[in-house]
Amino acid sequence: MYYVCMLKEKNSGKFYYGYTNNLEWRISEHNRAKGQELIYYEAYKSEIDARNREGRLKNYAQALSALKKRLNDSLR
Repeated sequence: MYYVCMLKEKNSGKFYYGYTNNLEWRISEHNRAKGQELIYYEAYKSEIDARNREGRLKNYAQALSALKKRLNDSLR
C-alpha cells in the first residue's frame, strides 16, 4: 500500500504533504526530526495514484482547500 499523508508541525502549525509506502516509519521520522503529528492519510494500492494525489495537493490550491474544509475540526 502507498499512503498520502498530511502532517502538522506542532510548534509552527505548518503542514507537510507527502507519500510513502511505510506510513509508520514516515510519521516517526517526521515526529522525531520536526515535531510533526499525523492529521490525515489516504491509502492507495498504486504508487502512481498516491504520487498523483500528492501532486494535486501540492500544486492545486482547490484540492488542498477542499481537504482542509473536510478536516476543519481536526486542523484546530
